[in-house]
Amino acid sequence: MPIVELNRIEKRYRDVQALCGLDLQLQAGEVLGLFGHNGAGKTTTIKLILGLIQPSAGEVRVFGESPSAPHARHLRRHVGFLQENVSFYDQLTGAEVLDYFARLKGVSRQQSRALLERVGLEHAARRRVKTYSKGMRQRLGLAQALLGQPRLLLLDEPTVGLDPIATGDFYRHLARLKQQGCTVILCSHVLPGVEKYIDRALILGRGQVLAQGSLAQLRRQAALPLTLNLKGGEGRLPLNWADCAESDGEGGTRLRIPPEQKMACLRQLAILPGVKDIELHPPALEELYRHFMQEAC
Repeated sequence: MPIVELNRIEKRYRDVQALCGLDLQLQAGEVLGLFGHNGAGKTTTIKLILGLIQPSAGEVRVFGESPSAPHARHLRRHVGFLQENVSFYDQLTGAEVLDYFARLKGVSRQQSRALLERVGLEHAARRRVKTYSKGMRQRLGLAQALLGQPRLLLLDEPTVGLDPIATGDFYRHLARLKQQGCTVILCSHVLPGVEKYIDRALILGRGQVLAQGSLAQLRRQAALPLTLNLKGGEGRLPLNWADCAESDGEGGTRLRIPPEQKMACLRQLAILPGVKDIELHPPALEELYRHFMQEAC
């Protein structure tokens, strides 16, 4: 049974079509990257999955049930959510904030203490939230989202305000959750940071699906050139590759080649005299995102 299932979803706000024909299925342990410009429909999608709003057409199922049904309150015990601009009661301490949410979710205080330590806030547990930096508030929000060991985790810009070390710790924890079978929907504008942690990407534009699939599937669909960096190599490049070559600024050569010509190019370059290294880079997530956005314009 899919953890999340959206079938032909449409959502209208008066004259605004926020979503149009969205289909999505997520299984246990999948990590989905949800991407799109402001107004693309990401927040609407998250609200539908949380049961905060209902679709204008289509069906939403979470753990096999409608998340907006009156009897579906128990589903939220298995769901964690971190919004982009997290805010808490400034006069409470970090420990008090987490204890409050733990009681709402029916979770023990021992778990909230363990989570504060896990996100690196044990030293500030007795400090009022108004003294927290933006990064500390974000870590407190992440601890709140992890209460109850959720089976479904929705994260909206979870690394905003985190330093590189804290960001790395966050993604390592995300990998552990995935191994434990937690399904994750991750929204982020920092595409290079999330690329290696997601199983699939869903790119929205003006409420419509522009692309959906694994990075390998998106690369095949986009058919963008591969980047090949050549170090060393004496003499001229074969004529059929010379037109797509340029200096990389570091004494090497950069080539942009069609995907279907990869092996032919590698074979010819590998036998050039003096070749020291050949690096091959497929289109990154950020480049794929830009391609599908421009294609939709």
